[in-house]
Amino acid sequence: MIARVINAVAPDLVVLQEATDPVAVRRLAGLTGMAGPGSFRRQSLGFLSREPPAHVSWHRPVVSRHAFIEVVPARERIRVFGVHLSAVHAAWTERRRVFELGALLRSVAQHQQGFHVLAGDFNTLAPGELLDTSRLPFRLRPFVWSSGGRIRWRTIQTVLDADYADAYRAKHPDQPGMTMPTWDPHVRLDYVFVPRGFAERVVSCDVANLAEAADASDHFPVVAVLQVP
Repeated sequence: MIARVINAVAPDLVVLQEATDPVAVRRLAGLTGMAGPGSFRRQSLGFLSREPPAHVSWHRPVVSRHAFIEVVPARERIRVFGVHLSAVHAAWTERRRVFELGALLRSVAQHQQGFHVLAGDFNTLAPGELLDTSRLPFRLRPFVWSSGGRIRWRTIQTVLDADYADAYRAKHPDQPGMTMPTWDPHVRLDYVFVPRGFAERVVSCDVANLAEAADASDHFPVVAVLQVP
């Protein structure tokens, strides 16, 4: 089911979330014709690449629940960082996400002047976007209540303050862009960011609301088309 979604989109590079089984990732590569699969057992992030990448590395900051992944596609002047921040909507988990994001930003600081991408499941809302708690599963509502019914969403603002552009919001300023869950989309948790100075290289960025995706995952994929020199 995941392979059908990937084949429908036909990307050059896929950042996978919760790709904890390397055998499954290699099988996905075979079903999609990708040449460069990569994942680590019990690590969330993995990738598929149309061609074998020039460079791949996993980084595991001490404060982060998940490692993040760094991929440099073959012959391309771009660096892609796959992200998966801690889950659960609560004030204390939002603080954890800010710490995790800070570790990521410190790691990518050396590449700040070059064209690169931060992409993945940030597990948080952007500033100004509302969380409809009535649509949350009952098991998750107590976490919001324990935060006083209101969460100060700081993670995405931290990315924006670090001079990144939200690729989806830049192209769709008035559309909600909900990515999760696929059977009742009511939150946008998945993002693509580029340094603000390279925002003009974002050709498009869309939520792929494919019928196949509803069977393949609880998240809709976000697809970005980028101009790479």
